[in-house]
Amino acid sequence: MKNLYVTGYKPHELNIFNSNDKRILFIKESIKRRITQLVEEYDVMWVIISGQAGVELWAAEVVLSLKAEYGLKLAVVPPFQNQEVRWKEEQQSLYHSIIEQADFFQPLMNKAYEGPMQFKRKDQWVIDKTDGCLVVFDEENGGSPTFFLREVEKKNKKDYQVFYITAFDLEDTVREMEMNEMDVHNGYL
Repeated sequence: MKNLYVTGYKPHELNIFNSNDKRILFIKESIKRRITQLVEEYDVMWVIISGQAGVELWAAEVVLSLKAEYGLKLAVVPPFQNQEVRWKEEQQSLYHSIIEQADFFQPLMNKAYEGPMQFKRKDQWVIDKTDGCLVVFDEENGGSPTFFLREVEKKNKKDYQVFYITAFDLEDTVREMEMNEMDVHNGYL
């Protein structure tokens, strides 16, 4: 698996409204652990995102932090131009920083937003161009990743692998990180 798409929830779907929210650290750590595992097991070379706010931008930050160690490359392929124009300034700034550092950036359509079909086209393109995906998703809560996962099912592409980071995975990461923090404070490390 050379090309991996990473997607998941937008910040508001996780009730995250501030970039200083501690939960972002746990999400990013979970993403880091899973991407590292996939790189080591499947020789992932490229991580592709569409650049949506939330999980995708946090994943991009993780990939950029792993580039030197693993030789990973980051591609940002938004569904249309200027997708960030309605975002908060803080999210726009992060988005621009990521596309400046990405190894590849190109909107799928060289026009502004016209309608939801652009997202569907992006999902179809991603499935065609990647070997698998990593999705931060909890089936019980649904949300925006549902649309992408439906397209994966419809496409029925053989050998397309779907990996998940679930609420249980996030809880495990929180527990481990908090235990490590307690060990540090208690002088064990």
